[in-house]
This record gives sequence, C-alpha cells and structure tokens, in this order.
Amino acid sequence: MNINDNMKIGLITAFSVIALFVLSLLITQAPASDDNAVRFGVLTLLPPLVAIILAFITKETILSLFIGVFVGEFMVSVNNLNIIESAINAFLALGSQVIGCMADPWNAGIVLQCLLIGGIIQLVTKMGGAKALADALAKRADTPKKAQLITWFLGLCVFFDDYANSLIVGPIMRPVMDKLKVSRQKLAFVVDATAAPVAGIAIISTWIGLEISLIAEGFKSIGMNVSGFGIFLQTIPFRFYNILILIFIVISALTLYEFGPMKKAEQEARKRKDSEPVKALEAPGFDEVQPVEGIKLSIWNAIIPIGTLIIGALIAFYWSGYTIILGGEDQALIAIMKSSPLSFNGIFTALSQSDASVALFQAALLASIVAIVMAVLQKIMSVEQAIAEWVGGMKTIVITGVILLLAWSLGGVIGEVGTANYLVGILKDTIPFWILPTLIFVLGALISFATGTSYGTMSILMPLTIPLAWAVSPDMGFVVTCTSGVLTGAIFGDHCSPISDTTILSSMGTSCNHIDHVQTQIYYAIFVAIIAIVFGYIPAGFGVPWYFCIPVGVIVMYIGLRVLGEKVEFEETA
Repeated sequence: MNINDNMKIGLITAFSVIALFVLSLLITQAPASDDNAVRFGVLTLLPPLVAIILAFITKETILSLFIGVFVGEFMVSVNNLNIIESAINAFLALGSQVIGCMADPWNAGIVLQCLLIGGIIQLVTKMGGAKALADALAKRADTPKKAQLITWFLGLCVFFDDYANSLIVGPIMRPVMDKLKVSRQKLAFVVDATAAPVAGIAIISTWIGLEISLIAEGFKSIGMNVSGFGIFLQTIPFRFYNILILIFIVISALTLYEFGPMKKAEQEARKRKDSEPVKALEAPGFDEVQPVEGIKLSIWNAIIPIGTLIIGALIAFYWSGYTIILGGEDQALIAIMKSSPLSFNGIFTALSQSDASVALFQAALLASIVAIVMAVLQKIMSVEQAIAEWVGGMKTIVITGVILLLAWSLGGVIGEVGTANYLVGILKDTIPFWILPTLIFVLGALISFATGTSYGTMSILMPLTIPLAWAVSPDMGFVVTCTSGVLTGAIFGDHCSPISDTTILSSMGTSCNHIDHVQTQIYYAIFVAIIAIVFGYIPAGFGVPWYFCIPVGVIVMYIGLRVLGEKVEFEETA
C-alpha cells in the first residue's frame, strides 16, 4: 500500500466520521415522532441517494448498496451524539437485515431459482446447446437489426415472469449479438425492456395476482366491489410507458438510430475486429464457458432444458395457485377450482394466486435434472462432471445473489426510515384533477427508483391513489387512468434504478457491467417516459382516448429518435 492509498483511506475515514456526526446532530435535533417519515423529513431520501450516487461514481454496486444500507440503519440507530455506539448498533442491525431478507421465503426462492437457472445455463452451454441455438439464430439474425428484433420477440415469448426473461433471453442471444458486433449494453437494454414492461401487462404472469388484488382492495376502500381483473384489463391501453418502450425497441432496431451513451457503446462495438474478443465488462457471466470438445452440436440440448423450464414454470404456477386456493377459505375461488379447474377462468384464477418464487424454483429444479440426465445419456459428461458443471454455473450467479440481498436490505431499511411515505406526503396535496395521472406516474417512478422495487411501490401507492382519484373526479375512466399510472410509474422507476433486482438480473444475464447498463439505458427510459407523460397521461387526464394518445406518441418518439440520434452503420461481411 503506497502513501497515496493511505491518504485516500485517511481522508475517506475522516469525511465519513464528520458526515456521521453531522447526521447524528441533525437527527437528535429533529422533533421526536413515532413516524420516521416525520422524524427524519428530507433525510429519509439519504439511504437510496447515497447508494445510487455512489454506484454511479464508483461503479461498485455491492459497496454502494452496503453503504446505503448502513446509512439507513445508522439513522434508525441514532439516539444521541455517540456515533461509535450508533455505528456499532447500525452494523449489527445491518447483519440482521440481510439475514432477515435471506430468511424471507419469497427472497430465498428468488435467490435459489437464480442459482439453479445459472446451473442450467452452464450445462446447456457445455452440452453445446447454447452454441447450436446461437448458430441457428445467427442464420436468421444475420444483421444487428434482425438480432435485436429476435431478442425482442423472445422477450415477448417469456412473458410470464421478468426474472425468467432476464436469465433466459440474455444468455441465448449474447453470442449472437457479440458476433454481429452489437454492444452488451444494447442487449441488456432490450432484455430489461422486455422483462418487467411485458410481465406487468401480461394477463398470465407472476405479477397479476398482486396487481389485481391491490386494485380490488383499493376500490373496496371507496365502497365499490369490482373485479380487480376487469379493472386491470381496462388499464392496459393506458399503460403508456410499457407500450411505448416496447415499440421504441422495434423502431430503434429497424432504424439502427442511437443516442446518448448507447450510441457510443454501439459505435465502439461496431469497430471491434472479428478476431478481437468482446471487451471485458467486469460482469458475472458465462463467457468463458465452452462446449465439451468434440461433441456434436444440437439445438435440442438447449430447447429441451429451457423448454422444460418454461413449460414447467407455467404448470408449477397453476399447481401452486390450485393448491393455495383449495387450502384457503375463499369459497368463490374454491368453487371455480372444483367446477372448472381447466377452463380459462380456472387457469387464470390459479395462476393469479400462485407463489411465483416457489413455482419457478420447482421448474428450475426439474429443468436442472433434465439437463443433467441429457448430458449423461448422450455421454457428453459423467454424472459427477454434469453435477460439477451445474454447481459451477451456480457459482457464477453468487455475486448476483449478494447484490439482490443488499438491494432487498436497502428496500427494508428505506421502509424503516419512511422514504416512500415522505415522498407521498410532500407530493399528494393541492393538485388540479388533470395532472393527477401524471403526478401519480411520476410519484410511482420516484418511489420505485429510490427503493428499487415496483411491487413495493404498487403496494404503497395503490391504496392512496384510488380513493384520491375518486375524490378528485368520481369518473371510472379517470380512476382507471390514475390506476394505470401507479402500475406503469412503478415499472418505469424500477427500469431506471440501479438497485432494482430486474436491472441487476438483466446485467447478469447479458454479462454487461451493471452500471454501464444503467447509464446507457436510463437515457432511453427517460426519453420514452417523457413522451408517455406529454402525449399519454396529460391528455388522458383531460379525457383524450388512448387510441389517439398512443399513435401520436409513437410518431413523436420516431421523430425524436431521428432528431436526437445517429445511425450506427453495420458492414455486412460475406
């Protein structure tokens, strides 16, 4: 360690001590209150802001998340100006917070399914299935334009879950995109933009149970007993951001126009020589894994395990919901399961009640067994080798698990300090009716960006939005528009946030540096969100029909891309 390093450590330590002392002083002088949102005031924004700003400055996601969690726990632990005591209590609370997140059944299921899918991807790669599938896709996707459109289409196909989308589509399309000199950043954007935006509006997905239950409960609070699913369907045309971001991918792919940091990333990727390997982006991934030497490549070594994962997930979703309903007390749902379990209504009802994290884990476990058996029966690997490769694939995902745990912990401590309640409190008052859908969209985006969770944002805002919208204008169409603002704003903020789990998984699945992914994607997300507001939610607040808003938004989006962007040419090789 040289003198400069010692000086840096000394300066950082001194600055940290001073900052913690000032923070302690501000907290101890604040009026006492049982509500932390009132007690801390604007300081409630500190934990997410510290994590987000540090992530952009240092490009160290784990360190930034850790410090963000620590700052939040420190705030909760402060009782006096003894910063040493507060810091020790904060560190102990941080450990309990992380363990609590890991002990949560939903979180544990997500981490385990990620590990298992990592093992499947490695087995598929070693069996040559990934290369065979990439070669087959490359025959059709022989230009960046076609490759991006195929990636977009695959993202639509894996509609049922955003996590599964990120972990399946990214590894399949990465070698194709690399061969065609499309940047990892662009691939990560397409994967991320077809994850939550698709799952959030799909009528069969792991999201729908939460969405329709929140809608139904919100209407109950104003004395209306409505079908949550029926209202959900009515919100789909008003999900302007979801719809426009999916159309934006197609326009960008067809025109090859890019702007902002994404343009630079694409230009650098195009300049790469065929013999030159893809620039290392310091991201976890499967780049170094190669098929077993001398084996015959077959696309079935990819299609069967991945198909098992997808089909198995849908079956597991149904069975999970079916058993949960029959074990519950809702007689109306039980009657549906007993009378017509395989009707559209029965299937939809079961899927909407399923435990997605358990179902995906079960599907991933089944697909893992299928992949191992295929490797052994084809004599590509022995049982011991296949299991070793499966475990090796899990190791690649471990860093993602660490990031997810810290992101969830940050979400937990943000809840403790009252960040979301503070944001709602300062933004909800004194508003004209026509701006309410836009305000709700923006508020949802801010909360989701700061907390990294769209689920949590929906859960916070929906109970407030429906009564507020009804009080402002007792018109069902207006309330539906405001409801869509909650669901869509949460997805937009989550899409931009560097501490979002889906953003993290998209980076991992495409082997793209996480902060590079965030920095290139955020320009496109904000561009589309502005159009969604100006040509979607503001006109809709005045009662303009969606079938007018969306076409106008698409036209403006196309013109904006042509004005702001520049075509990144591709030289086709013989």
